[in-house]
Amino acid sequence: MHGVGEPMVLENVAKPTAYGSDVVVRVEACNIVPNLANILVNWTTWFPQNPLPGLPAIFGLDPAGVVEEVGADVHGFQPGDRVYVNPGRHCGDCPACRRGEHIDCESYAFAGYFGFTASSTKLLDRYPYGGLAEYLLAPAYSLVRLPESISFAHGARFGYLGTGYSALRKAAVGADTTLLINGVSGTLGLGVALFALAMGVPRIYGTGRNKALLDRVRALAPDRIETHSTLDGPVDAWVRSRTGRGVDVYIDALGPGAPHEGLIQGIASLRRGGRAVNIGATAGMVPFDVHHIMDQQLSFRGSIWFTAGEGQQMAQLADSGLVDLSVFENVVFPLEKVNDAISGVENRNGGFSNFVISPR
Repeated sequence: MHGVGEPMVLENVAKPTAYGSDVVVRVEACNIVPNLANILVNWTTWFPQNPLPGLPAIFGLDPAGVVEEVGADVHGFQPGDRVYVNPGRHCGDCPACRRGEHIDCESYAFAGYFGFTASSTKLLDRYPYGGLAEYLLAPAYSLVRLPESISFAHGARFGYLGTGYSALRKAAVGADTTLLINGVSGTLGLGVALFALAMGVPRIYGTGRNKALLDRVRALAPDRIETHSTLDGPVDAWVRSRTGRGVDVYIDALGPGAPHEGLIQGIASLRRGGRAVNIGATAGMVPFDVHHIMDQQLSFRGSIWFTAGEGQQMAQLADSGLVDLSVFENVVFPLEKVNDAISGVENRNGGFSNFVISPR
């Protein structure tokens, strides 16, 4: 990528070399997420506070592939290992990192994507290879082992899946939890539903607009999932009619362009003491009734990503059969068709489509 709003260009660059605790991964698949189009076209208006890598840059958030080379200080991985590469990069020596809270790192960055603070550029410069390439350089701490039962194309979906899984863990869902997912049929929301089922959530309420897609989601577990089209009325009124008391946990998976009414109705769907987690990046100033949140003992938090350790738990859940990744329909493009893939992702079949670039 040479400039915001410009098509990506296929070029030859030097192959990276592994030193110290870094590895080189041969990329087999890289997921194309819907938000990538926003970064390429709308960056200066949507996310101007977050620094991009120095351009030109190799983008690509969610790569999966095979370890090609390891540095001398890498002990847990070796060439030939199948892996997903978590793009989260942390500095290791800020106060948050020293507490082990790596996603709260003062310089946290997504390799192949963007950073979250002014100091993120150091990490973006240190790891300049995104997943839209034949090879990339990554720290060993970012790797998630992929069992043979998980294809590279499905492994490349771990970014959006992990966002939902980490939110569920933060919300402490389990066998005694009722859950509302706004945007359940989308790329984020569908993954939340799949892992909520695996974590034992007995009743999931999911919302969206497209009734056909909602029916497909409900069919995944018709005895545990109920769905509602927002075209048929407010979310909170529907939830109250189904539960009588509200839900224990609300996960908001609606994107930056979504109207604020969905988020507000989701919070109104919580029972007393309920917990809300936003992972969809609702943008702008949202009017909350803080007095209501206080009186009802509600909590609201954001969750941006997940750790490699959580990614390994996800791989184990999928390998055991508790999560069925075969629901995702892989749409594979060669690397030279990356611009077609980015523009075509808007025509996806909701969250069921899995757009992937294969450099091979």
